[in-house]
Amino acid sequence: MSALRIGVLGCADIARRRMLPAMAATPGVHVAAVASRDTGRARELAGHFDARPVHGYAALLARDDIDAVYIPLPAALHAQWAEAALRAGKHVLAEKPLTTDLAATQRLLDLATKSGLFLMENVMFVHHSQHKAVEKLLADGAIGELRSFQAVFAVPRLPVGDIRYRPELGGGALWDTGVYPLRAALHFLGERLGVVGATLSHGPADSVDTSGAVLLRAPNGVGVQLSFGLDHGYRSAYELWGSEGSITVERAFTPPADHRPRVRLERRGRAKEVLLPADDQVARTVAAFARAVRSQAAPDPVMVSQARLLQDVRARASA
Repeated sequence: MSALRIGVLGCADIARRRMLPAMAATPGVHVAAVASRDTGRARELAGHFDARPVHGYAALLARDDIDAVYIPLPAALHAQWAEAALRAGKHVLAEKPLTTDLAATQRLLDLATKSGLFLMENVMFVHHSQHKAVEKLLADGAIGELRSFQAVFAVPRLPVGDIRYRPELGGGALWDTGVYPLRAALHFLGERLGVVGATLSHGPADSVDTSGAVLLRAPNGVGVQLSFGLDHGYRSAYELWGSEGSITVERAFTPPADHRPRVRLERRGRAKEVLLPADDQVARTVAAFARAVRSQAAPDPVMVSQARLLQDVRARASA
């Protein structure tokens, strides 16, 4: 089977540091072209991967030697270019959030489905094997019946001018770090979560939200507490608390490829750590995208559930 030829729209840091090296190392995947509005930047990045530099995103989508595109642009541009790519007959892997609007997310999902194309939001942590280990512990009754779920993802303040602080580009903590704990809640508790309460806060000099907290409730009564931010000491963790114990995972959302996860299990007053093998969630994500394209898989509707939850959180925080 011929390699999946991927074109990249933009030269963002995540593309340069993580995604393109993973694509280049994945069997059956070829970084075919890199597009930028700056020809020099496209040429420089493409040169590292033996790819063709292209001036402009539309020019890349018009090429017939591209099967799929990866979109690492600012969040506010995802909907426009994902739709353009789908209409050009390309499969799409877009950075999270797929869009900043529920209706746009639904429209893209419908378009991909109708066109027989695969659309994927680049939420990488769900592909890491440590979460499968946690799911097995839950299924085996390691902590009894689940009572609550807590998750947090926050990072230190980024440099002035970073796109995450620019509202016109879809900046803000909810769209950036908030997606992780919200998606983790969906992952473990299913898609019928309701927003009980939410708050989004701004720093004194910020025009976007830089922190937030959310309370959710699952249909079975399990409570959910989530926190996220862009101006904090680093934290990336979740905890499942049950009738007989708890499971805690640190480095939950962005672990390095060489990190060996330690899942902490507490049960009836005793604690132990389960040491798991290292795993590369970036490589797993690229491989999952390629498999889905080749198998003609349908897009995962969890993208719409996540977009609906994000919309409800913002509405509740603004009320």
